[in-house]
Amino acid sequence: MSVLQRLQPYPGLRVLISGGAAGIGEVLAAAYLEAGAQVHVCDVSEPALAAFRDKYPGSVATRADVSDAAQIAAVFEVQREHFGGLDVLVNNAGIAGPTGGIDAISDAEWQATININLTAQYRFAHHAVPMLKQSSHGHLLHIASVAGRLGYAWRTPYAATKWAIVGLMKSLASELGESDIRVNALLPGIVEGPRMDAVIRARAEQVGVPEPEMRQEYLNKISLKRMVTAEDVAAMALFLCSPAARNVTGQAISVDGNVEYL
Repeated sequence: MSVLQRLQPYPGLRVLISGGAAGIGEVLAAAYLEAGAQVHVCDVSEPALAAFRDKYPGSVATRADVSDAAQIAAVFEVQREHFGGLDVLVNNAGIAGPTGGIDAISDAEWQATININLTAQYRFAHHAVPMLKQSSHGHLLHIASVAGRLGYAWRTPYAATKWAIVGLMKSLASELGESDIRVNALLPGIVEGPRMDAVIRARAEQVGVPEPEMRQEYLNKISLKRMVTAEDVAAMALFLCSPAARNVTGQAISVDGNVEYL
């Protein structure tokens, strides 16, 4: 196999993506489908799921609230029924959590962020690992954030979960290596799109500066002075599911243009 051929994802992969019907999750799903994978997404949003089914009729889309352990277990029943196994789990579902000082964040807000961003990733891995052990190309991919390597003032619950996800990944890479299951994490940076536009707009209004000035402030944090795209993240995800990455495990890989601070 040539080096170029090694860059192509393994054919026919059975891929499960949590939070996969919209945003980065949908772009990941589209990339895997284009690469010839069999894709199953779960998401909490019925409208997003309906739109996903219309757009990608060859895939499977399941509603699941990832804060509910029983609903996560049900996702894996669907996975077994439709695909008979699993090769790649993309642990993607998450929320932004509250914005505010640690003295202003409620216990309920803290727990909700932990439950959705971290505990759900444990639960998905818990159910996925027995299936991945039966795969010839088992890969567990955690989606974290650049906040998983930097402090993030006023977003403490979010940053804490993203750091914890990196710790979860590192531990599982050691634990599962003897089963030939690779475990990695992607740390997206500032991702361009409507969500980021809204964040910039709100922050500009909050501090009373023009929106273009606030946008430049965000770009100034990045060494390459540009945002990344969801497609950049998906491209790295596909690489990690290729023969070229067969010895890549235990890595927290930033796709961020090198965000220097948050």
